[in-house]
Amino acid sequence: MNKMNHTPKVPTTQSDGSPIKKYVPSKKPFNRNGGNKGKFFSKPQTEEREMQRRKVMKPHRPTPIRRPAPNSPIAPIAEGVIRIIPLGGVEEVGKNMTAIEIGDDIIVVDAGFQFVDETTPGVDYILPNTGYLEQNKHKIRAMFITHGHLDHIGGIPFVIEKIGNPPMYTREFGAIMIKKRHAEFPHLPKPNLVTIEGDQITTAGNFKVKSFPISHTIPDSMGLIIDTPFGDIVFIEDVRVDNKDGQPTDEEINQYKQFKASGKEALLLTMDSTSVEKPGWSLSETVVVENIEKIMREVDGRLIIGTFASQVERILATIELAAKYGKKVIIEGRSMKSNLDIVKQLNLIKDPSVIIGINEMDNIPMDRIVMLVTGAQGEEFAALMRMASNTHKNVKLRQTDTILLSSSIIPGNHASVTKLKDKLYRTDAKIITYLDADVHASGHGNREELGWIHEQIPYKFFIPLHGNHHMLQQHKKLAIELGTKEENIIVPDNGSVIEIFDEGKKIRTLDVRAPHEVVTVDGFSVGNIQEVVMRDRHALAANGIFVIVASINVKTKKLKKSPDIISRGFVYLRESQNLLHDTRRRVQRLIEQKAETMSPVDFDKLKDLVAQDVTKHLFQQTAKSPIVIPVILGV
Repeated sequence: MNKMNHTPKVPTTQSDGSPIKKYVPSKKPFNRNGGNKGKFFSKPQTEEREMQRRKVMKPHRPTPIRRPAPNSPIAPIAEGVIRIIPLGGVEEVGKNMTAIEIGDDIIVVDAGFQFVDETTPGVDYILPNTGYLEQNKHKIRAMFITHGHLDHIGGIPFVIEKIGNPPMYTREFGAIMIKKRHAEFPHLPKPNLVTIEGDQITTAGNFKVKSFPISHTIPDSMGLIIDTPFGDIVFIEDVRVDNKDGQPTDEEINQYKQFKASGKEALLLTMDSTSVEKPGWSLSETVVVENIEKIMREVDGRLIIGTFASQVERILATIELAAKYGKKVIIEGRSMKSNLDIVKQLNLIKDPSVIIGINEMDNIPMDRIVMLVTGAQGEEFAALMRMASNTHKNVKLRQTDTILLSSSIIPGNHASVTKLKDKLYRTDAKIITYLDADVHASGHGNREELGWIHEQIPYKFFIPLHGNHHMLQQHKKLAIELGTKEENIIVPDNGSVIEIFDEGKKIRTLDVRAPHEVVTVDGFSVGNIQEVVMRDRHALAANGIFVIVASINVKTKKLKKSPDIISRGFVYLRESQNLLHDTRRRVQRLIEQKAETMSPVDFDKLKDLVAQDVTKHLFQQTAKSPIVIPVILGV
């Protein structure tokens, strides 16, 4: 059936069999003073202004945002069913975590966090919701970590204790990354880490899981082949295909030939969807390194390379190139130094003497220095931004410097990267970006690369992972173009409960969802941040705060003095004295008039009246709606 022309049947009964009541809107005019009697406001200046006035009538008692219905209980898994629950990473790029359940056994793949943006002020990180796993932690046999990037390991310290600290299997680089990060949380029990090879079979309960190496931007990345009674689940997270002008390398071909060689069809394939919208093949990392080498060879001053600390393979290649040309490397940035410690621990640097401290820089000719720095995304306090702002303690940019931005712009960072580039271009240094030369390659495969992987792995069912919903839908479209039946593809949401049943012949998504509400790290607090808290933070950021402090004599019902006003982020007080005087008189008159009719004085009601009246007054005078907080004291 064509989905575009299909109108779904509207249910007429609830899950308990009771009829669903239809909503019938009132035909009576709305009265903002209460009830359905009265008149509308006359002739609002604009529809937008009228809507704003409606929103601010009672800001001290905001209308609650409609919360999702409570998660319905999920029935225990039936015999002969395979259950897959993406707990994060399928409505966003980040916080990747997936549970796979058969019978009395659950394995978990990855536990990352998501970096915050302007929609979550004050929050440190966003985590996957592990409510389902906490309810079933007695069934969790193991965790498998596909690689060491923070969107796959960053959530471990916050969730591992909640789900019983199960054995955690990963390859060597990922294990060291996890240990290093966990050292920042000494109060937590140590993770039960088990280091495995790139082609090792691991038994976890009744699961047998085989790892296999895949290409990404960090060493020891792996995919998983999960043996089930009805066929293999091939689980691939972040992936790219190393290629030369669209031709996969021999290493890539050898990596994937095992799937056709086995002579059997995989039951399910899951895969990264991040770059599925980009056509063709991604640029080869080999080409990027060749271009960096050319630039390094030709510069006649310092070469400052801004890149992601997670681009470990590129960092290693740059260090080798510096050694080749007799240059010294300086590492600047906490995360990059942390990753460098790991590669040193694994003896991945052939000549460690090529790396020097920044304090040694003055002893080296400028044209013999290569700096690898963090901050290419415009982070305010990162090394590159401090250099651009001329606030770095040791580095002052010069005309002979060349700054190479070896990274693309992460969605959501465009404004900060633009600010960084503006500052850099105000210096005398030469700037090279990925738009000027091929100096950056993504760790996520483009559309043709993902299609090539699809063609190497015969499979029945497909679940796209790792990306926003539109990315997953594009990946679904690609799979259909390559011959997968549409009914065999599930595009999940966080918490979707997907089941393969009928001896592996069918796939479905249940009507219920596992707990999927947003979980945040907010200072020392980890949990579901209340909507009113986030709403107040947005309001404070947009319009500021307006505090009124008044003292009333409960006997005479008169104020002891004119109310005090404290304001932040609303208006510049020195230039708004008339507004403040009017507001003081208005508040004093209102409190004394209303208190005169009260015996005893109802302070809560007075606060409500003041908040409502002042909010309306301030909006009429300034078209802004600060959070109004009245403090009324009885003396």
